[in-house]
Amino acid sequence: MKNDPGVHTDDLDENICVHIFTTSAAMLGVCMTVVGLLHVITSLRNVDTIADDLLSVDAIIYLVACLVAYWALRTRHRGRNRVLERIADGAFLLGLVLSAVATGIITWALASG
Repeated sequence: MKNDPGVHTDDLDENICVHIFTTSAAMLGVCMTVVGLLHVITSLRNVDTIADDLLSVDAIIYLVACLVAYWALRTRHRGRNRVLERIADGAFLLGLVLSAVATGIITWALASG
């Protein structure tokens, strides 16, 4: 794809930052909602889990990804933009992994409780 003269990698990078920005903001809201629901469920079922703590950390990671992606979209310095894009991308992927781990813990805790 890099050799295709019709594809501009700068446009693709900016497009990725826009997606990271919007999706990480949505995932931040999802984490906050699930933490609230999890508190209700765990109090009703008398189940203790660390998933709400993990999701709180996950929300912070998504916030970092969102803010860094926004910063990358706003900066005009190409070198800084590349670094910020990589940081936003890494934070977003870390958030996804932590979301999957938290989902597994929630499933296990509710199934065993």
